[in-house]
Amino acid sequence: MKILHDFRDHPIRLTQERLAHILEHPEMNAMTETIAKVLAAPEMVVQSTIDTGARLYYRYFFDTPVGDKYLCVVVKSGVDESFVLTAYLTDAVKKGALLWPKKT
Repeated sequence: MKILHDFRDHPIRLTQERLAHILEHPEMNAMTETIAKVLAAPEMVVQSTIDTGARLYYRYFFDTPVGDKYLCVVVKSGVDESFVLTAYLTDAVKKGALLWPKKT
């Protein structure tokens, strides 16, 4: 298990089981170290519309194994802890409340 930190320095667990789930998708093999970078420096964080306890951290990357894509890291937050639920490459940001950066 790894403990990663997000841009607010909150600890987020990444378990071997969750990492194995992420790596079921071959394109993610080259992106595992990038998960920590997305959490530490996201371009945006969106609250899930399906699960309000989940936050989606996004950062855009050029030349991923499947082209120019966002890497989305989904973090489930509980009362005492947060953990990475999954991570995937995508073309679009899901709808939901923008948590960061805050609109002024």
